[in-house]
Amino acid sequence: MVFFQALQGILSILAMVLVGYFLAARGWFNQETTSLLPRLVNYVSLPTYMLWNLTTTFSKDKLSEMVYGLAVPLLSMLASFLFALLAARLLKVPAKRSGTFVSSFFSSSAIFVGVPVNLALFGESSLPFVLLYFLANAVWFWTVGNYCISTDGESASPDILSMTTLKNIFSPPLISFTAAILLILASVKLPAFLLATAKYLGNMTTPLSLLFIGVVMQGVDLKKLRLDRDILGVLAGRFIVSPLAVLLVAAYFPIPEFMKKVFVIQAALPAMTQTSILASMYKADVEYAATLVSVTNLAALVAIPVYMVLV
Repeated sequence: MVFFQALQGILSILAMVLVGYFLAARGWFNQETTSLLPRLVNYVSLPTYMLWNLTTTFSKDKLSEMVYGLAVPLLSMLASFLFALLAARLLKVPAKRSGTFVSSFFSSSAIFVGVPVNLALFGESSLPFVLLYFLANAVWFWTVGNYCISTDGESASPDILSMTTLKNIFSPPLISFTAAILLILASVKLPAFLLATAKYLGNMTTPLSLLFIGVVMQGVDLKKLRLDRDILGVLAGRFIVSPLAVLLVAAYFPIPEFMKKVFVIQAALPAMTQTSILASMYKADVEYAATLVSVTNLAALVAIPVYMVLV
């Protein structure tokens, strides 16, 4: 039963990804229209969906349970980061690639892939826990991950804690998440028309995200992909080490079973899509970064249903 539930969820996801893939193949998307999809998700649909979902399904009593669970993704990502440093040395990853390797190893695409995947597999009740993992992932990626990638490039390495870092952490989804929490704590009920508007706009999140993934996949040249030691190491980090780290930490921090399942799926996702953007900004190896993102996206199509069955 669990297997078929996972299979149906994955088939639904795959179908929407394929729509994006074939539309891109037919020339419906250029560089400008492609960049519009993540902007719509990040600035419009996901923040409004978050506001509607949290304020209509959560109460003060549930918040304490949710905040307690934040320790699991924070500590599990710390464990994955330390393991990534060790793996980079053991695999003798070149110095100009090691930072990108480490960042891709321990941080996941918790929003653009995580939201649609968890909504398809678990439904709307999973969103608060998806966002909890996203919070931990954002803090780690935009501080430690950002710094690691910068060490691969020619540009000067940024400070781990800076105004730019804080701006990246406090993205529109996280601001919306914070606003929803404050409204719940203050027992403020939004007008029905605002909630309805937020719900309608928020319902674009999953299809837009999956269309974007399909467009990105269509641009991947499979002939250029080579599964060398670096790439196999990142695949192990994304789909073996990171999910196991969640299970290990969760054994010492008792959290609801449903929350643990969502965290495991969030950990077993592709590398952050912003990895290649940061590599370009710091004049690091952009092609290497893009390859890691592409390969982990392809591998996720196999890994996600497997973990859905296992957990």
